[in-house]
Amino acid sequence: MFQTHEVLNQPPPPPEYDVYGADPALTEAVEREGAAWAHEDLHVLGRLAGSATAQEWGRLANAYPPVLESFDRYGRRLDRVDYHPAYHELMRVAIGSGLAAAPWVEERPGAHVRRAAGFVVWSQVDQGHGCPISMTYSVIPALRHSPDVAAEWEPRLGVRDYDPRFVPYTDKAGLTCGMAMTEKQGGSDVRANTSAARVAGDGTWRLTGHKWFCSAPMSDGFLALAQREEGLSCFLVPRFTPDGERNSWLIQRLKDKMGDRSNASSEVEFADAFAWAVGEPGRGVSTIIEMVNHTRLDCTLGSIATMRSSLTQALHHTEHRAAFGGILAEQPLMQQVLADLTVEVEAATHAALRLVRCHDPGLADSHDENLRRIATPVLKYLVCKRTPVVVAEALECLGGSGYVEESGMPRLFRQSPLNGIWEGSGNVICLDVLRAMRRNPESVEAFFAEVDLAAGADTRLDEATRDLRRLLAHEASSAETAELTARRVVERMALVLQGALAVRHAPAPIADAYCASRLVADGGVTLGTLPPGTDLAGILARNRKG
Repeated sequence: MFQTHEVLNQPPPPPEYDVYGADPALTEAVEREGAAWAHEDLHVLGRLAGSATAQEWGRLANAYPPVLESFDRYGRRLDRVDYHPAYHELMRVAIGSGLAAAPWVEERPGAHVRRAAGFVVWSQVDQGHGCPISMTYSVIPALRHSPDVAAEWEPRLGVRDYDPRFVPYTDKAGLTCGMAMTEKQGGSDVRANTSAARVAGDGTWRLTGHKWFCSAPMSDGFLALAQREEGLSCFLVPRFTPDGERNSWLIQRLKDKMGDRSNASSEVEFADAFAWAVGEPGRGVSTIIEMVNHTRLDCTLGSIATMRSSLTQALHHTEHRAAFGGILAEQPLMQQVLADLTVEVEAATHAALRLVRCHDPGLADSHDENLRRIATPVLKYLVCKRTPVVVAEALECLGGSGYVEESGMPRLFRQSPLNGIWEGSGNVICLDVLRAMRRNPESVEAFFAEVDLAAGADTRLDEATRDLRRLLAHEASSAETAELTARRVVERMALVLQGALAVRHAPAPIADAYCASRLVADGGVTLGTLPPGTDLAGILARNRKG
């Protein structure tokens, strides 16, 4: 009786594991890029990230998304967002582990590399809460344009203490920060913003306008753009005024998003809201771009976390599932797919951590400073574009089981396009690269200097580098076509940079597979099309947990 209820040929539940220790590309990059001192700390975070408890926090925070409380029972405005307790646990660990602004105030060489690795690890529990974590980290360079403002806010943004209470920032030890930049009439074209700023008698400012996207609206403060007499300028808008009163801005609604469900994104209206000016008058974009450059870096890191999570799922499922007379992971065509997924994730990881070093004040030199100007948008473009492709292919490794919500793969897939949109969609990023090449030619020189460190190690990389030089020279002499071909240019730059770093730092089978599939004209369009002779077993061996 009930013999049909016996479960056969299904993988066991994923085991608890060390997310950091199971990622050889990440551990190697942390060692190489100047944060070897953080290994044990990251292993502790990795074991928590791979625990059933933490994974359940991630599930619950997405199953029970934030709720807007507009009014209390008496009709008074609240403008408060309530989160599931699991979300607060995720935030508590992230801030307590120094993944927000701590590296800026602790100032240890390699602190930003360590923080980036932790961000990749902890984002594999849940990606959504990484939004306020990233913005709290990224706001510091922008605030430093106004030392008086930074002096008050920076120390408390860097405190490893998460305080979710809806109380004045003056009553808290640790603070978080968000951003309210885009408006419905402009989107990425922030110069079309209509929000207006007027100066008050005490030298502070009052903002009036409607912001189309304000992420993490329960943060303690927000960078925002508004028009003043000198032009578009940057401001810090606190949730509470310095005298403890609620600031005069309203949460109009929460966005009903495809993914990123644990994080609240909102529309807000400033109604003569209190603010401090940040940066020079009329230079709001150049001020807030200091924040955007770091959130773009986190878009790359978050995308790597999403890809790594999907690869981990695919490896676990195929290693415990039999079909067509054998274990799936041992069958040649499945090995092709799994190896290609691994190549994509590992190449992105090595490149991203090299980029993080360029952003680490304790490690970066003048070459790094020039390189990061162009490599940040270049890598953001390719890695974020590839993430939905990688997640979809990994989901397919699970078959129909991967399409079922319980597997967790649909949540990863819904998340996968996010970072390609946030902080500049593909076209915006490519235009930014064109501007960087035109205004900062030294960044192009730094790019090729970095690539040339791998010169002579692989003939395919050498040829791809020569082709890229010719392509850039042609575009420089043909300004009218530069924008039309911008995506092609940026894609090739990212592929060559990742290839060069893979050749220098990845194991030989991965570097060889990358160059053979990404840098040649006859490379496959889809994943799982590595050329014959690729060392599939060598690629897969180091990512197996057994």
